[in-house]
Amino acid sequence: MNSSFLTALVMSSLLIFDFSSSADWSVWEIENDVVMGGRSSSQLSRSEAGNAVFTGTVSLENNGGFASMQYHFAPRDVSGYNKACIRLKGDGKEYQFRIKASLKEKASYIHTFQTSGEWQVVEIPLNQMEPTYRGNKLDLPNFNASEIQEVRFLVGNGKAERFRLEIDKIELQ
Repeated sequence: MNSSFLTALVMSSLLIFDFSSSADWSVWEIENDVVMGGRSSSQLSRSEAGNAVFTGTVSLENNGGFASMQYHFAPRDVSGYNKACIRLKGDGKEYQFRIKASLKEKASYIHTFQTSGEWQVVEIPLNQMEPTYRGNKLDLPNFNASEIQEVRFLVGNGKAERFRLEIDKIELQ
């Protein structure tokens, strides 16, 4: 076997979080628009299969409009990985997957994806994740950092609605 093939095998995936194999989800936090005066609400629960179930209601009252769940961690080297792969089951709505290279940065890099109502693996090219801050696209390059410190799921489709997103695992390939 040549060395590039072996390197590809070793670097095939970087597990960010596997809900069904982890008993401790205390590292995940809910952050809704209430931080800005909004009235959206959400919670994280465990399905019978052990997956995360992120549910709630997005409210547009008081200039609100989003609900999110986030995971902060020590910097992880993502050099050599080019896409996020997330196994999930949504409710047919659009969601955002967000990453931050550093918790010190204001910019989040986002990708919006459509759920099908069935189990699916959403593949997100990291270099297509666009920089935003408070919902506004920034005049910066797309994601190109060598490490990350945050992943987040966000729902905010500009309308009041209930939502349900079940997540099995998040990894980079």
